[in-house]
Amino acid sequence: MTASAGGVQEPQVVPAVSSKVASNHETASSNTKMQYLALLRHNLALLQRSVLHVEQRYAARVLRSLPYVRRQLQEKADVLALVIEENLKEAGTSFRWLTVSDSVRRTLLAQLPSPYQPEEPGQNTEGAVAMEEDKPSNEEAPSDETVAPPKTGGARAEALPECVAYLRLLVVVYLLDQPEKRAQSMELCAEALDDVVKQNRRSLDLLGAKLIFFLARCYELGPQSLSALRDKLLALQRTSSLRHDAETNATVQNVLLRMYIVEGNLYDQADKLVARATFPRGKASNPQVARYDYYVGRIRAVQLNYSDAHTCLQQAIRRAPQQGLLAQRTPGLENAQVTKPLASGFLQTAHKLLIIVELLMGDLPERSLFRIPMLRHALASYLPIVQAVRVGDLSLFQATLQQHEALFLRDKTYSLILRLRHNVIKTGIRRISLAYSRISLADITRKLHLDSEEDAEYVIAKAIRDGVIDARVEHDSATMVSNEAVDIYATNEPQAQLQQRIDFCLQLHNDSVKVRSIDSHQAMRYSLDSHRAELASATAAHERERELANEIADGDMDESDEDWP
Repeated sequence: MTASAGGVQEPQVVPAVSSKVASNHETASSNTKMQYLALLRHNLALLQRSVLHVEQRYAARVLRSLPYVRRQLQEKADVLALVIEENLKEAGTSFRWLTVSDSVRRTLLAQLPSPYQPEEPGQNTEGAVAMEEDKPSNEEAPSDETVAPPKTGGARAEALPECVAYLRLLVVVYLLDQPEKRAQSMELCAEALDDVVKQNRRSLDLLGAKLIFFLARCYELGPQSLSALRDKLLALQRTSSLRHDAETNATVQNVLLRMYIVEGNLYDQADKLVARATFPRGKASNPQVARYDYYVGRIRAVQLNYSDAHTCLQQAIRRAPQQGLLAQRTPGLENAQVTKPLASGFLQTAHKLLIIVELLMGDLPERSLFRIPMLRHALASYLPIVQAVRVGDLSLFQATLQQHEALFLRDKTYSLILRLRHNVIKTGIRRISLAYSRISLADITRKLHLDSEEDAEYVIAKAIRDGVIDARVEHDSATMVSNEAVDIYATNEPQAQLQQRIDFCLQLHNDSVKVRSIDSHQAMRYSLDSHRAELASATAAHERERELANEIADGDMDESDEDWP
């Protein structure tokens, strides 16, 4: 109790309110953990159904929810430990997998905190329903279908390798998000991948592909590079090709392309891999096809094949999730709940390369592309490059290139941007030729920021040869003289061309009339009695066949006659 200014004591309600808030917080935390537990059990049930019904779509549904599971895994690792304890233990007749499951269980639980103790373990279905209602709209929610929990016995023993692989994958992701435990994540992922490859089950294709992806990610983030994984990746590529594991084959090829292009700048080897290894485009998942198209587009851009590069990059962008881009363009989606756009990094990287390829092709990207909030910050350094190419400002181009050199090198676009220097010079020369009828080479050198007059003369000569400008170079006076643009409509040339076409049409009409007057029945129309001749010949043929049939029936003809047709 506290005394107020009037001497009346008022009750102190702050501790009660704080305790109530704390209680509500604990209740909400418990509810979220129960929802998370229901989601994991639901995914394991879907994996079992995938094995029993030989349907890969159930396993694909489980992997689509992996981003949502990963974001909450650091706070709810105890729930994952509980799921591991529930599923990796003795189960009826599954004695074949008993030792393996027990060793895996001990290994996985050693990397996790103590298991979660649920207050109401029987409320799985309600938790799953509540989880689906509370999840953001951009996440992959589990199916509304009622899925029974995994059973013990033979059915569970058959689905056990898939469940073990999925739980291993979750632990790998949990350790990967902790920088101090990435070494353990790498070891655990390599061990899990070896077990998946040894079992040779078609139902493990999608899970094995995810393990390969995260193993490559572990090597990329760790002290070692992807080149240390080259031999293993090549062996996996051969194995997956022989087993017709489409998802694993696609993932391995993308990792190899990333190793060749991003880390080693080995574009020749990457091109040989694309030419000799068949990519399972029709069977692989959409993200893998998008990654493959991006890498192929980068290879074609380096090889000066800009049209194919532009096509591949457009396909890669179209296959990527468009939720982050459309949410900013569509008026009805501004207020949509989008926590983090899916594949935002991939879209930003692909758009950077696409802009440079369009500039090299002679096109200018749309200005609205730089206004998209998801791309605005990433493309801010590329906007001055586009402006310099559009107006032909070589000084702006050089300043932007020098200012953002480190960024362009990190994005692997610096060498392609250097090729745009000639485009900037051509645009500047075109603008100068339109503005000046006569200008010295020294002034052109100063305006274009070239090194010498000889370079300016060379650039002008090349532009004249390519048809960029209509001018000539006077070597005596060291000047460029632009040819005056002649107004063709001020001459008689358009009238002459029109008269020539009119004469041609009149001559064609006169020839047609002349031929029709010579032989109107044969030249311009069919004869009216032509069908009668055909009818007479057909009648004569029927008469001959009838006479021949009568002779055969009367027996007048001998079968051994030499005149028999």
